[in-house]
Amino acid sequence: MRELCGWFDSSLREPGLANQKVGMMPQLPLGASLKTLSCKQGNIAVASAGSIAEKAGVHIAIVGRPHFIDLPNEPSNPAEVFVDLWLQHGREALSRIRGTFALAVADTRNNSLLLALDRVGTHSLSFAVRGQQIIFANRADAVAKHPLINAGINPQGLFHYLYFYDVPAPGSIYQQVEKLLPGQYVLFENGQLSREFYWHLKYQDAHRSDYPEMAARFNHLLRECVGRAAGNDAPAAFLSGGTDSSTVAGVLAEIQKHQARTYSIGFSAEGFDEMQFARIAAKRFGLDAREYYLKPDDILTAIPIIAQHYDEPFGNESAVPTYFCARMAHADGHKVVLAGDGGDEIFGGNSRYALQKLFEAYHSVPSFLRRGLLEPLANIPGMAALPPGRKLRGYIRQANIPLPARLETYNYIHQQPLGQMFTSDFLAQVDSDLPLTWLQDAYNRADTGSYINRMMHLDLKFTIADNDLRKVNGMTEAAGIEVRYPLLDDAMVDFSGEVPPDWKVKRFYLRWFFKTALKGFLPDEIINKSKHGFGLPFGVWAREHAPLRERIEDRLSDFKKRGWIQPAYIDHLRAEHMSGHATYYGRMLWVLVMLEEWLALHGE
Repeated sequence: MRELCGWFDSSLREPGLANQKVGMMPQLPLGASLKTLSCKQGNIAVASAGSIAEKAGVHIAIVGRPHFIDLPNEPSNPAEVFVDLWLQHGREALSRIRGTFALAVADTRNNSLLLALDRVGTHSLSFAVRGQQIIFANRADAVAKHPLINAGINPQGLFHYLYFYDVPAPGSIYQQVEKLLPGQYVLFENGQLSREFYWHLKYQDAHRSDYPEMAARFNHLLRECVGRAAGNDAPAAFLSGGTDSSTVAGVLAEIQKHQARTYSIGFSAEGFDEMQFARIAAKRFGLDAREYYLKPDDILTAIPIIAQHYDEPFGNESAVPTYFCARMAHADGHKVVLAGDGGDEIFGGNSRYALQKLFEAYHSVPSFLRRGLLEPLANIPGMAALPPGRKLRGYIRQANIPLPARLETYNYIHQQPLGQMFTSDFLAQVDSDLPLTWLQDAYNRADTGSYINRMMHLDLKFTIADNDLRKVNGMTEAAGIEVRYPLLDDAMVDFSGEVPPDWKVKRFYLRWFFKTALKGFLPDEIINKSKHGFGLPFGVWAREHAPLRERIEDRLSDFKKRGWIQPAYIDHLRAEHMSGHATYYGRMLWVLVMLEEWLALHGE
């Protein structure tokens, strides 16, 4: 259970002054009882799996699997360890905690409340401030429904959802409700809120010449991180057949005394199924591999589960196979499963990293050639009618858009004028430039001069913390099991910063260091395969499967009435999906359908 919630009033300095209505805990959909700490300023609570401690006026609550740099093993009560660190070091205590966690510190000595998240954002924390009071919980909807807040839907949050297919931190789908960023803390004192990062990943950009030593360190660390994730449990592993999941499953098989169990999802749709690679990994490592082939009716089963479980609308369609994979593990009695998320974002595995090298190469051409020859040539009348001319013009146009905005040129929202997609009333309530501002902030915050490292830093925030981890955490929790991420272990993330960018993407070869270091361990077929992912053939099935088509039509009909998106645009989208590129247009249909499903199930 990940539940952490509470309220705090920085104006209360005497006991018994709290209004009981204000002092209510946020309402969480808990399946376990709360353990509560109370002080004169407020309450903090965690589910039974969390830990609490109080000492010398300091109240601590922690959920997750934290460990500490001065302790060799994971403590039985992390809050008791952290309260001593807090009394000794104050906020500097955050530099001594590792692992996955969300925590709250109510310090009655100075009437303050501190909230903090782990370094990669495995957990989440939402909060809202009203005057001298702050309400917080791991779920945004729990904060929004608190009687002191009673927040409605935020148009800016809706815009972000349609832009990112999730609602990234620090925003939320609710007015007034905010979320912490990974590696960040917020301090609430005397009615004032301040934010700081207690950690940032240190990158080393310079080329290295010690590959053998680095490869040996990596292989040792890989086994250490998988072992730490497994702990004293007997976890299973997700196995897609990709590099990361195959690596985690292979190391798990190596360190477990019994045969490692894995779970894989297949699709009976051309271009989507990777089961052959999962089977190659299973054969290499002697895995007890379980498989399930997803069917269109499974999507109908999963839709209300996804919409109900997430505290905000969530539009990553691979939540469906994730849920069924986790459900298989739960049915077999597993309580913990390991996932391979994160390897691409710390070791250079996403195809856009290589693609951007092509565009960045343009700026290495001397300026007099670019502006005096290539650009005038591309703009000669009639050049766009010839295929080479179109390619040159498109290349120059893309190359002249600075990173990270260039990464978003393929974003669906940028494919037409905003006025054709959204109603004027809706656009009047949002800042359409804010998504790019947030992307630029994360890109520039990276402690590196390398655009490769900056893109990975960007993906750690928006791809991993805001999307992939929320997806896997949510669906495994819905299925009744816990998930852990060995490749996002703090030690592995720190190590990745030492790997120079020219080892991450060597010329145009993705993940050169990772794959080269694992040659002989991973099957060559998996090392050399093209990147695929855990995609869902929703767009294809949404054209072929009548019950799914009907569900889509019903939800789109309801969604049109909300007045946010032009009804004619929704009709155009549906028509293009049925007659054009099913996967491309199906992606946005899924995003809209899941938004309407979420709104309806959450009473919005």
